[in-house]
Amino acid sequence: MRPAVDAGLRERVRRLPGMERLLGALEGLPPAYLVGGAVRDLLRGAGAVDIDIAVEGDARSVARALGDRLGGEVREHERFGTATVRAEELSFDLATTRTETYAQPGALPRVEPAPLHQDLRRRDFTVNAMAVGLSGDDLGHVYDPYGGLADLQAGVIRVLHDDSFLDDPTRILRAVRYEVRLGFQMDDATERAARRAVVEDALSTVSGARIRDELMDLLAEPELARGVERMRDLGISRALHPALEADPDLVASASLGAVAIGAGRALSALAALCARSPEDLDLWLADLGLEARQRDAVIRATRVAPRLAAELRARDHTPSELRQLFAAEPPEALALALAMRAPSEPILRWVTDLRGVRLDITGSDLLAAGVPEGPAVGRGLEEALRQKLDGLVTGPDDELRVALEAAGR
Repeated sequence: MRPAVDAGLRERVRRLPGMERLLGALEGLPPAYLVGGAVRDLLRGAGAVDIDIAVEGDARSVARALGDRLGGEVREHERFGTATVRAEELSFDLATTRTETYAQPGALPRVEPAPLHQDLRRRDFTVNAMAVGLSGDDLGHVYDPYGGLADLQAGVIRVLHDDSFLDDPTRILRAVRYEVRLGFQMDDATERAARRAVVEDALSTVSGARIRDELMDLLAEPELARGVERMRDLGISRALHPALEADPDLVASASLGAVAIGAGRALSALAALCARSPEDLDLWLADLGLEARQRDAVIRATRVAPRLAAELRARDHTPSELRQLFAAEPPEALALALAMRAPSEPILRWVTDLRGVRLDITGSDLLAAGVPEGPAVGRGLEEALRQKLDGLVTGPDDELRVALEAAGR
């Protein structure tokens, strides 16, 4: 495997945040290489975000040396022989170059040290199976044993071997995400392998948490409609659960609605995927291992969004009525309601103008005026806020008058 030289790549590597410090700290240590998505993005002319470094040696001992030289913190991960180093603005992961074997489809791999070219072969796709030297005169040299640069230039997503999707079925979702993010297309052999893995139910062999990570990354993509269409075309959505409805328009509309009102894009898109049969998907959502707040927001959105959309289409609502409709609902429910053809004006009005309205008085003012502690205080404040939203009271004196009248009823 002979390295090729990219004339401008060496300088682009040097310009990565914190890289000049790291390159100096690598002197005298085992050969190190930039690998993964950072190489792909640098070769595309895009900015690299995650810095992953492969070392032909003991990555954990190299990490400890770098931590000392950079004055940073080191976190070691014994099982896979990896480590994370953080030093001021610099953060990167190190791994020993290795091979991986899978005892069964979907299982976590067993790893063994190996040369760089074997480490690159274990990667998911050829465009991610390139490396750039970081040590001494090797800086900026591109290692591309499997044709990743040609596929990058051709816009192709290609696996490195026929059983890649069976070894790690989450790569099916990742392939779709790269198609969406990069504007690429799986080559024929890769798409056949993906379809075969879906038909053989490979996705059922993977934990819910691993599915969650890849699915949520896909659902966060800006050009989501194409990704959902590909999920449906490849049979991915029904393989994940028969009740999932991969409606590209609904999911993409929920994602756009989320942007407009500040809801979670991926959560809103997930709610749209589940919207057709929410009761059938509760256990599947629980198995994904979302945070409780996220899971509850998705479940709630699937149940209330159709009702919100119907009520908003039926008639106009006063500001206080909008508060009754929306105040207790997660923003993802409003994003999904927008996707279900709810009129946008009342939702946007709630989010931008009404949601932040507060009284100038507090419960302490009512207590000081002689209202006893208890439900009367809340009743008075609620009525004052209702009338303030509807423009019927102005100023703290007016609010207090209305609140005292309501508390006394």
